Amino acid sequence: MTASTDPDFRARLAALNAKFAATVPGTMDKIAQALAACNGSTQGGMPSAVSLHALHELLHGVAGSAGTFGYPTLGQEARRLEQQVRAAMKEGAGWDGVPAQIEQFLAWAARDPGAVEFD
Repeated sequence: MTASTDPDFRARLAALNAKFAATVPGTMDKIAQALAACNGSTQGGMPSAVSLHALHELLHGVAGSAGTFGYPTLGQEARRLEQQVRAAMKEGAGWDGVPAQIEQFLAWAARDPGAVEFD
């Protein structure tokens, strides 16, 4: 019997998906808090390295796990934002448009994190 036809496997996977789904609102709250910390720690237009790193790590976690648990669009958008934050960290510039994009992501995720299309 393959894993995809094993009823126990399907039940375990469904339980993991439900567990992940239950964490999404809390994770989005953490991202919002990290974004607020970034916005509150700007000097010369850039947030502190510590604030950016915390935001990057949260987005990275969502990007790496969301698709596995049935939220591919959530993961793709988190990956896109993670890459923008990483670029800002590396280049020390390019932060200006990122907060608005993260806020849009958070609003979208609050409506339906399992949506197939990001709008």
